[in-house]
Amino acid sequence: MSNEAPQERDRLESIQRSVDAFSTGVIDALPVEGSWNCLELGAGAGSIAYWLAERCPDGRVVAVDLDTRHLDADRAANLQVRRADITREDFAPGAFDLIHARYVFCHLSARDELIERAARWLTPGGWLVVEEPYHLPADTSPFPVVQRILAAYQRHYREHGSDMTWARGLPALLARSGLGEVSYVGNLGCMGGLDKDRWLPLITQAAPSLLADGLIAEADLAQFSEMLKDPAFVDIPQVTLSVWGRRPGLETDGAARGGACVAVGANVQEG
Repeated sequence: MSNEAPQERDRLESIQRSVDAFSTGVIDALPVEGSWNCLELGAGAGSIAYWLAERCPDGRVVAVDLDTRHLDADRAANLQVRRADITREDFAPGAFDLIHARYVFCHLSARDELIERAARWLTPGGWLVVEEPYHLPADTSPFPVVQRILAAYQRHYREHGSDMTWARGLPALLARSGLGEVSYVGNLGCMGGLDKDRWLPLITQAAPSLLADGLIAEADLAQFSEMLKDPAFVDIPQVTLSVWGRRPGLETDGAARGGACVAVGANVQEG
């Protein structure tokens, strides 16, 4: 899933179209203040970072990604775009009021450790929001071609160190990392139906590797593309789990603290 792939922008934008409303709804339900400093981890094409910049006009938003070519640093005066590897980057303890990451940690080998580190970057009373995919077993799809494609797709990620079922342990991990008020909600991911354009860019970008490894055939890709045009084709391959928790602190009443919101992205978002 190279960032150099010509389909990368399409892949990132398909994820944004499908999941942004869910993500912003989760964040907006928190006691967000206009003066917050935010960190966006794995900012991708920037939609959540831009939204946070509008939502926190008197604060600061740091958008982090391995590849920042799809991010516009001039989009807002309170937006800072930073090219960085979050597995090596470290921020000052207590630096951010809000940290958000979507489809990032499941792709990193030190994912549990990074959650613990991110919890330390929060101000007292600050919130960590992590959103990750939980892939359903490929062989439970009612469509044989989807079974083949998903099995290949999941194997491809697994062989590159990703864990597409890691999200199940997120609530317990946030609690073990010292966060309180841990809550969670799920969002069904759909193939076909009203979300017919969601998965095609993801599968298209992975296709060369899947074909080269002999995991699927060209005929499978052609059949899948045709199925997406059929209004009767609907499948649910995954659930996105959004989990959030709050760092304990003296100020727990939502009083203005001043801080920062950071959106950090690894640009390796799932499919």
